[in-house]
Amino acid sequence: MMGLCLGLAGIAWTTLPVRDFTLAWMHSIEHVRWEEDYRVTADGLVPGEARIQGSGAGMEPPQGAELRDGVWHYRVDLPPLSALRLARTPEAGDYDLCVDGVCHPVGHWIGPPRADRPALELWACPGQAPAEPNESR
Repeated sequence: MMGLCLGLAGIAWTTLPVRDFTLAWMHSIEHVRWEEDYRVTADGLVPGEARIQGSGAGMEPPQGAELRDGVWHYRVDLPPLSALRLARTPEAGDYDLCVDGVCHPVGHWIGPPRADRPALELWACPGQAPAEPNESR
């Protein structure tokens, strides 16, 4: 089974045994929630549907997006990603990682955002036993 590795420069800090997940965050200026769905495959992370709960400041919905119940929905048409690199700083806040409709801040698994570690990568890797939260990282 494939899993989701969280770490940096190919070094996994933790592995989550998931097949599908949603990455969500609040836009740091507009304070509007973004959500992107991914599938973990042997070829990489496959983007799926994405949602934006508003628009403004560099976050216009792409052409073809549909507005449903105040949220823009659209499909991300990209090939599988070998890694997804995220900026992660205390000032901007944390990302949420959602599995089966349950969301936790990424810090639940790897500790809070830190100024001395401003980036995080997500990639597909061989799955392992469920990871325990580690607040010391």
